[in-house]
Amino acid sequence: MLLQVALDKPEHLGILPALTGLADIIEVGTPLLKRFGVAAITTVREICPDVPVLADTKTVDGGALEANMVFGAGASFMTVLSCAPRATHETVGKCAVAFGASVIVDTITESGKPILLPQDFALPEGFAYVAVHSPTDARLAGDNSTGHIDAVAAMHARGFRVSLAGGIGPATLDSVIAVKPEILVVGSAITESETPGKVASWIKERLPEQGLGWPWDKK
Repeated sequence: MLLQVALDKPEHLGILPALTGLADIIEVGTPLLKRFGVAAITTVREICPDVPVLADTKTVDGGALEANMVFGAGASFMTVLSCAPRATHETVGKCAVAFGASVIVDTITESGKPILLPQDFALPEGFAYVAVHSPTDARLAGDNSTGHIDAVAAMHARGFRVSLAGGIGPATLDSVIAVKPEILVVGSAITESETPGKVASWIKERLPEQGLGWPWDKK
């Protein structure tokens, strides 16, 4: 499994040195990307030059423009919403291939539904993962559902690699490990901790098959 740490606030950039050797992927979260633009990507790349960066663009249109901006700034991954038009998926995928990067299709808009992706959905070229994502606002409003964790098995059964996000931390780690997502995304459990490095290390030490799950790895 790969550990992705999501940064959403400007002050989260300050914990990057503590994540050295622990985070497999650093996510420039949507709020941080909106605050600083692609400069947030280049900043993370400067501080952690050996760690791939994911830009959580949640792209829904203007695919080629956004893909060229974030990949050109050094991102290795970006996200596209599952509800975006197929044309957007395909144009982003083509850009990803040109840059040697990868795309994650994010199903956050379908969260809680029995089927997250149409049965005939196929990942375009350049796409590597399906993100199964519990929305932050829903959790803050009191939704403690673990349906997104349960949904990982269904995505695996369809042959998709999975990035799992939403409420992941020490309290849910055992149930997350049990469903074996290729990527687990941890945000506030690390970034809002008084000891982010220790929490990241605690999580990392418990992950099986560390370093596996990249797009180029065989199942």
